Formats: sequence, C-alpha cells, structure tokens
Amino acid sequence: MTGAQRFLLLLVGLSAAAVLLRGLSRRARVPYAVVLAAGGIAVGLIPGVPSQFISPDLILLAFVPGLVFEACLTLDLNSLRRVLAPVTLLATAGVAVTVVVIGLLTHALLGLRITDAMLLGAVLAPTDPIAVVSLLRRQEAPRRLATLLEGESLLNDGTGVAVFTALVASIGAGAPSAPDVLVRFAVETVGGAAVGLVVAVLGVALLRAVTEPQVEILVTLMIAYGSYLAADLLGASGIMAVVTVGVVVAGAGRRLRLHGEELTDFWAVLAFVLNAILFLLVGTAVPARRLLGVAGTVVVAFLLMVAARALPVYGLLTVADPRTRTIPWRWRHLVFWAGLRGALSVALALSLTHSRGVDPRVATIAYGVVVLSLLVQGGLTGLLARRLRIGAGEWAGSGRSQH
Repeated sequence: MTGAQRFLLLLVGLSAAAVLLRGLSRRARVPYAVVLAAGGIAVGLIPGVPSQFISPDLILLAFVPGLVFEACLTLDLNSLRRVLAPVTLLATAGVAVTVVVIGLLTHALLGLRITDAMLLGAVLAPTDPIAVVSLLRRQEAPRRLATLLEGESLLNDGTGVAVFTALVASIGAGAPSAPDVLVRFAVETVGGAAVGLVVAVLGVALLRAVTEPQVEILVTLMIAYGSYLAADLLGASGIMAVVTVGVVVAGAGRRLRLHGEELTDFWAVLAFVLNAILFLLVGTAVPARRLLGVAGTVVVAFLLMVAARALPVYGLLTVADPRTRTIPWRWRHLVFWAGLRGALSVALALSLTHSRGVDPRVATIAYGVVVLSLLVQGGLTGLLARRLRIGAGEWAGSGRSQH
C-alpha cells in the first residue's frame, strides 16, 4: 500500500468513526464535541494506528479558515452590537491577560521555559463554546448571553491566533522577546484585517453578481480560504483576515439576498467534517499514551487555565458594565465557566507537534487540557445553568439586572 493510499484509508477510517460517534452522541444526549474528544483519545490507544504527521502550515490552512468563517455566518450581528463593548474587551485585553497569566503560572509551577509557557497560554487563549451555546438555546436562555459567548469566541479566535503566530515566529527567529512579539502581533493583526477588508469588498462584489446558490457557495469558499492564504503570504494574520471577511459577508448577506439556507447548510456540514477529522486526527499525532506521562501536569495546567479566566471575565465585565445592568452576575458566572477550549486550540496544538525550538510537551499538555475542558466544563455547564436559573423566559434578550 502506497503512502497516499494509507493516508486515504486513514481519512476513510476517521470519517467512519465520526459517523459512529455522532450516533453515540445523539443516543447518550452528550455534546458531540465531548464525544469527539473521547474518540480522539480512543484512537490514540488503538495498537498499530500509524502516527500521521501533517505539516503545521497545512493544519492551520486546512482547518482554521473553514471553522472560523462558518462561525461568522451563524453569528447574530444585531445582537452582537448590543454587547460589542464587553466582547471587544474580552477578545483583546482578555486574551492578553489570559496568555500572560497562564504563561507566568505554568512557568512558575510547572517548570516550562517562559517562551513555551507563553506559547501554551496562546494555544489555550481562544474559547470555543459551540456545545455550550447549543445547550443554552435548547434551554431557551437569553439571546444576549449566547451572543456574548459566541462573539467573544469569534473575535478572540483572531487575536489569540495572532498572538500564537507571533510567538512561534519570534521563537523560530531564535531570539524571542516581548517587544519582538508585540511588534509582530501588531503587524500581523492590522495587516490581516486590511487584507480581509480588501478580499471582503471583492467577495461582496462577486456575490452581488451571481444568482445560483452553488456559485455563491464556491465564492464564499474562495474568499474564506483565499483571504487566509493572501494574508499568510504577505506575513499578516490569516485568521484576522478570515474573521474580517466573515463578518462583512454576514453583515451584507441580507442586502445581497443570498441563498441563506443552502449557504449555511453547506458551511455547517463543512464545519462538522473539519471538527470531526481534527479531533480524531489528533489521536494519531498526539497519542493518548503521551497523555499518561504528563497526566498530572495536564490537570494542573487545566486548573491554572480555569483560574486564569476569572480575571478577564470578572474584571473586564465589571469595567464594561459596573452596575450589572446588561450583564447580571449570574451570566458572568456562566461566562466564566463556559469558556471551553475546543477545535481551534486542538489545531494550534497539532501545528506544534514538530515545531523547532518548542518543547514537545506543549502540544501534549494543550491537547490534554482541551479534552479536560470539554469533559469537565462542558459536562457541568448544563447543571450550572440550571442552578443559576438561566433558561426559559429569558430568551428575548432582556438586559435587566438579575442577581
């Protein structure tokens, strides 16, 4: 069997596993992301499963644009405007605080080099509350609360990955330093947003000219992945470009009268496939046997990650809404706990598995923390929401203060 045939067999096997796990998720009424995380561990424990390595650049290019663009299309932009201030604070200052706090704590308590510790913080900075938002919607929770979680996740994808790529580039240059990382971050972020805006203008013009749903889908694929590639080639942040394109296209969708159902259905299927393959692929790149060797470290890192979220959530939301008029305390408690880590952090961790100058334990620890986040935080979020009495009757998006 040739190498190409083995790779195709692996993809077929992962797809079959994803289908079986989806059925298991529905029967057990457990969030699919949680079942996928467990499935990734199971794949890594199967004897004889080949270690499959995909280059870091290909991992980010293949998975990240599709996942982020789909999140943009499903975001309620009208609701986002009402919580834009707290979302922006969480996605900018909140990401910076998270990276620094996780980095300093893991450096001090786990003995990682400061550069590796900060890199771990950057991998774990983006939140991915998809399973939580789905749960909240089933419980008819407030729309504004769901939008707060979704908006933070979308925007901190861009800033978190920009910090991550700046750190990786600085480490690769051989002389990482805080000023170097900050300059790279600023250049990548501004450059990525600019590239995204240019591609978005061209993309909207193309979408205005087409009328067939299949062509619309092809155009959105082209601009989502094309914006990432263009920014990457120019040394800017590909993820910021995709976020910019996605938000512009989502905002222009109603004016353009796009075939919304066909378009969103396609991107939902693509996101489903990317999530499934990503979580199962990590089992072959970072097998569960490695997790056993750093299990204690993973647990400590998970606790540090949860603790590090308290400062940006409670501190920055107090700055945005000091009198709790629009974001009551009950919501803040849920936002704190619901900051799950998911597919994007897995993709970033996978991209580090063969990176030069990076401690190989970083990828393994990050993967383990994501699994714990999905199992522990994801598993207990429904119970916490019920205990906080967040549910039916609040869905209208009321911003009244509720203690």
